Amino acid sequence: MVELDVVVVASGPGPEVTVPRAQSVVAADGGLLRARALGLDVDVVVGDLDSVTPEALAAAEAAGARIVRHPQAKDATDLELALDEAAALGAIRALVVASAEGRLDHLLGSLLLLAADRYAGLELDALVGDALVHVVRGERRLSGSPGELLTLVPLGGPATGVTTDGLEYPLAGETLEPGTTRGVSNVFLAETATVRVRAGTVLAIRPEPEKGSLW
Repeated sequence: MVELDVVVVASGPGPEVTVPRAQSVVAADGGLLRARALGLDVDVVVGDLDSVTPEALAAAEAAGARIVRHPQAKDATDLELALDEAAALGAIRALVVASAEGRLDHLLGSLLLLAADRYAGLELDALVGDALVHVVRGERRLSGSPGELLTLVPLGGPATGVTTDGLEYPLAGETLEPGTTRGVSNVFLAETATVRVRAGTVLAIRPEPEKGSLW
């Protein structure tokens, strides 16, 4: 299993998953409760702290966690603040553990956030419910299982020069425009696939990854 620099845990329910070891764990507000349920020791709790119990917060602080409190009237979600903390820690590889339940606007905002330019220095992945999301800038080699679905979604503008290897429906230097479904429901041919993007950002989404092939 790989080891990560930072795991960021967002608030909300989700399935039981095995999370790779990390040098630091950052909880976004009520993500502290999800982190505890996953057996993770939290190093930083950040947010307006309206979704975490005082008892859980006190226990985390007693265990050595750093608490970063923000006002409720703020210009960023708790997840965005947590990702900023991860970047400030100097992370190179980060995993976001998030819920697929709850408000649609929060879910959409969280997916768009993953492709923000200021996180371009991070190799960023996200477990969103049962789905695994990889942010692709430049080139990434992805592990999967033969027959597994992989969808490519451009964010923040056109993704140009998109080339794939190891997928049933190959792309060869193509442009994926925002709003297109051109990259939906591709398929792994083997246990690895490569996605290259000359310019732009793509989310590579594995909606139904096999549990043994997450990492």
